[in-house]
Amino acid sequence: MRSLKIILLASAFNGLTQRAWLSLREAGHEPSVVLFTHGDEVCRQIEHTGADLVICPFLKDRVPERLWRDATRPVVIIHPGIVGDRGASALDWAITRQLPRWGVTALQAAEEMDSGAIWATREFDMPEEVRKSQLYNGPVADAALACIHEVVAKHATDFVPAPLDYGSPRVFGRLQPNMKQSDRSFSWHDSATFIKRRIDAADGQPGVLASLQGEQYYLYDAHLDRRCGTPGQLLAVHDDAVLVATGDRSLWIGALRRKPAAGEETFKRPARHVLAGRLDQVPTLDWSIASDPQCVEAYQPIRYRRVGAVGELTFEFYNGAMSTEQCRRLVSALRWAKAQDTRVLVFRGGHGSFSNGVHLNVIQAAVVPGLEAWANIRAINDVCRELLGARQLVISGLTGSAGAGGVMLALAADVVLARDGIVLNPHYKTMGLYGSEYWTYSLPRAVGSERALQLTQECLPLGTAQALAMGLVQGVGPRCPRAFGEWLMAEAQGLVDKPQLAREDKLAPDLESMEYCRDLELAQMQQDMVQDRHHFAEKCRNFVLKRRACGTPERLIAPWARPARAASGVLIC
Repeated sequence: MRSLKIILLASAFNGLTQRAWLSLREAGHEPSVVLFTHGDEVCRQIEHTGADLVICPFLKDRVPERLWRDATRPVVIIHPGIVGDRGASALDWAITRQLPRWGVTALQAAEEMDSGAIWATREFDMPEEVRKSQLYNGPVADAALACIHEVVAKHATDFVPAPLDYGSPRVFGRLQPNMKQSDRSFSWHDSATFIKRRIDAADGQPGVLASLQGEQYYLYDAHLDRRCGTPGQLLAVHDDAVLVATGDRSLWIGALRRKPAAGEETFKRPARHVLAGRLDQVPTLDWSIASDPQCVEAYQPIRYRRVGAVGELTFEFYNGAMSTEQCRRLVSALRWAKAQDTRVLVFRGGHGSFSNGVHLNVIQAAVVPGLEAWANIRAINDVCRELLGARQLVISGLTGSAGAGGVMLALAADVVLARDGIVLNPHYKTMGLYGSEYWTYSLPRAVGSERALQLTQECLPLGTAQALAMGLVQGVGPRCPRAFGEWLMAEAQGLVDKPQLAREDKLAPDLESMEYCRDLELAQMQQDMVQDRHHFAEKCRNFVLKRRACGTPERLIAPWARPARAASGVLIC
């Protein structure tokens, strides 16, 4: 099949769009990204590029009629629903209704949203008790990639997509309304499992509106607990979460967003932060991995288990963001884990992102955001220092995707192992930051100085195959999270008596060089975060408040698409 020029039209360059971009490039095609701003501008950007195909992996906007009526260049929507399903709340309804199977459909853009002819579809078994973000980034994203490659293959033939036929017995999907807060509502007298499912179905956005302490908040990040109390009562505080009694048990709520007043903007923050000043009479639980290494019955964002000579420290922070406080807790946990008589230490993430570095939402909410950012980056550096100075052979387990801070954090280990299909973004520049986490020490030692400079300046995502080929990671394990966890532990056990298999230069760290690199990085980061030389404050605010991009970053535009864009006068930022 010949190489195709493919436009990826998206509302944001999110994880799925990044995976599509990477996968199409690996298949020998030439994808170019267009971020949706408004209809006329999008048409100007696409119409004169000579693109063979337009694929929309993540589009919340309506495709302009000028584009979808042009039969010479099909526009294909990737919809996170089975054939016949229509509407913007497909995953919310699937989780809420506990459907046993769901799917993804590639369909032709048409006048009515999600009603076009069918190009491809994939179905999968629905995981039990899954969050919307986990469903989207896991089975949905995998099915979407399969559909995208089928669309590309069919486009090279005389394939004609089949019209949607609701009269067919094989079409089970139907038009579904956009889910409202009234559809998500619950009573604290309901069961904990029922309430958790409601919150899981709204994970990420928009959250579930509920009452706590007499005020209205959107709820996120729910975890089951066995404790009981008066429904709606706050029973305890632990780390960043609050424990709320339900009709039968209780739920930990990790993140909240206060319901905004008219004209006000609010954003998600750790629940304990949002409720500050209202928790004086609520007991604080003092858990640590030293007293409770791993308890499956309770909320434990940091947990530890031991298998023979292997210790495994798991940290699971919501959306991969690591606040100053979370980093300090992680440092304490690492010091305890390093003191155990193990030979290998696995440092791994949980079910979502591995790590995306500093906690931008906490930074934005601070009285002086720049100073909080400065404290945060020094705290995450302390985590890296603990890994770099460990007596044990340290293995980073990249269980999920990682941003710059997360990638460099992982590189502080001796060996980095990644789950297949995750996306790595080893760069800081787009946030107006020089970067830290000892990257000037770890990254060149992993990939070489020239490649390190390229990665941090080009600001492009990496897939696991690329990362393995260049030495950024040393192994890639199964895509299935459970299978990856088992594989990761088996790899760690295999290294117990074979430390020579790890990179020799990481086994003999140069402490003087490490601290020199840290000092150099922090000097640069102080200018970025405190003095705001590259507009980090504005970029942080835009990220937290989810401001729409002003245009498509030039780095995402393929060379074949650039001349037409420049001629159209489109703002490239």
